Amino acid sequence: MRQDAAGFVARAWAEVDLPAIDRNVGRIKQALPARIRYVAVVKADAYGHGMPEVVARLLQAGVDSFAVANVAEAALLREVGHEGDVLMLSPTLPGEHERAVHLGLDVTLNSCEEARSLSAAAARVGRRAKVHVKVDTGMGRAGVWHEEASALIEVVRTSPDLEWRGLYTHFSEAGSDRGFTEVQRGLFLALLETVPASERSRLMIHADNSAGLESFSPDSPFNAVRIGLMQYGLPPAQGSFLQSLRPEPVLSFHSRVVLVKRLPAGTAVSYGRTRVLARDSRVAVVAVGYGDGVPSAASNRGHFLIRGRRCPILGRVTMDQTVVDVTDVPGAATGDLATILGSQDGDRITVAEFCSWSDCIPWEALCTLTQRVQRVYRTDRT
Repeated sequence: MRQDAAGFVARAWAEVDLPAIDRNVGRIKQALPARIRYVAVVKADAYGHGMPEVVARLLQAGVDSFAVANVAEAALLREVGHEGDVLMLSPTLPGEHERAVHLGLDVTLNSCEEARSLSAAAARVGRRAKVHVKVDTGMGRAGVWHEEASALIEVVRTSPDLEWRGLYTHFSEAGSDRGFTEVQRGLFLALLETVPASERSRLMIHADNSAGLESFSPDSPFNAVRIGLMQYGLPPAQGSFLQSLRPEPVLSFHSRVVLVKRLPAGTAVSYGRTRVLARDSRVAVVAVGYGDGVPSAASNRGHFLIRGRRCPILGRVTMDQTVVDVTDVPGAATGDLATILGSQDGDRITVAEFCSWSDCIPWEALCTLTQRVQRVYRTDRT
């Protein structure tokens, strides 16, 4: 059983296979043209894998820079010793600007107002602020609307306190709607043409992520990609430039059976009595619930692996416990390993399958593993 430093047994834990990150990054880098900059996305605690440990491994694997969501995440990268480029992908608040400048972060600008506030903060600090301009080409979230982007670019170009380092956009349906993705790409490229070639040549220009990677011809202006899910072992979308790659899963999620008992046919299981047993059954109570990262949407739909067998979830998932059917699992007993994500004795529950019965997307499935799920880092195959 997994134990923490004080000797307490972990009731739910996630195993993170660090060498798998090395191999995934190696495959991705090998497939990308040499001139393309690899920006490793490590926001949301490296998609739930644990930022400090994952960042150290990504640096070892040779990524070029990192992207996070906000100043707090970027500051953590500085605390763990990363002194290189860190791009913040979300808008920043005026009160965060001076700290961002002090930390030497690359700030994403989404409006002229934001640019002027950051410029004033940089002047107060006495240090130029590094910035990327984000363009909204149809996502409708962050970024300056593409028809208004030229005005923001002009503010950035003419401010002595801003160092313009990048220009980018974000695709809303990169993995599902190739046509709309190309519309977005076209709008971005049209804007890029308005930037003098002498300035374009020194900018980091990026739009693609793991879901929307395209081939990069020698004359393409794009010189960087943002890689998130693929480095953590989830396959790219159909149609991606890297579709042929088969990344290795990095994270698995486990718990323990804490009770096995018999219940007669006709017994209702868990809150709301949403499941009534059709037969005399043996049920197992597993020490994991929505307080750990098993969504309530998986109630009466999902499975756990116990002794290599798929055990259906019975009734509602609760905060700390989930009941599963082990009637057809000979010898199931207290202390048995229960696998929620990952492999056990020849069977595997993939992130995609987990999402299918949990009404969530892969990013959500990984990021919602809570802090009480202990992370265990594997540094080799043992």
